[in-house]
Amino acid sequence: MSVSSPTNTASDQAGKPLSRPDNAHSTGVADSGRWSTKRIAMYALFVALSMAVSFIEFPIIPGVQWLKYDPSGIVSLVAGFAFGPAAAVIVSVLGFMPHLFTNPWGTLMAVLVALGLSVPASLIYRRNRTRKGALIGIIVGAVAALVLAIVGNVIVTPFYAHMTTAQVVALIVPALLPFNALKFSIHGVVTFLIYKPVSNLLNR
Repeated sequence: MSVSSPTNTASDQAGKPLSRPDNAHSTGVADSGRWSTKRIAMYALFVALSMAVSFIEFPIIPGVQWLKYDPSGIVSLVAGFAFGPAAAVIVSVLGFMPHLFTNPWGTLMAVLVALGLSVPASLIYRRNRTRKGALIGIIVGAVAALVLAIVGNVIVTPFYAHMTTAQVVALIVPALLPFNALKFSIHGVVTFLIYKPVSNLLNR
């Protein structure tokens, strides 16, 4: 990501980088733009991708087989970085809709966590379109999502898992905390590595 030269004008004085905004793609799908056919198609593509990868689930913590990782959060993050917070919300919510009727409580948790991760990250990155801005956004989003995941599990899990609140709280340190920390670390690292190539592809 480019850095503005010191000879730039008013927007430079406002502390905003003058490089070409990453959400101003040739596809015409920037958050500030109208809802063009191309914009809707691009959002639909990300939603479909999120839906597809949400079915790829596997455990990542030994001995905690019931907590499974899926990479759909990466799609929400990339969509948010590429097109802004509105895209992050749309992809985070609609991407889990296929699971709503089979696992409503799990879907609720997944949506809340995806929103907690992608929306703060995309808001921060929209204000600071640099690698540093992306990194800060990912870290802030990961912390917010981690808090939502822990609190959400404590509140929601007793309703459907036949567990007491005390039993869920007892799982925070040995299971919930390490699983979610690892999950969001994977999301963040992969997003940080692939976002720029994806952005360049979208700009073609």
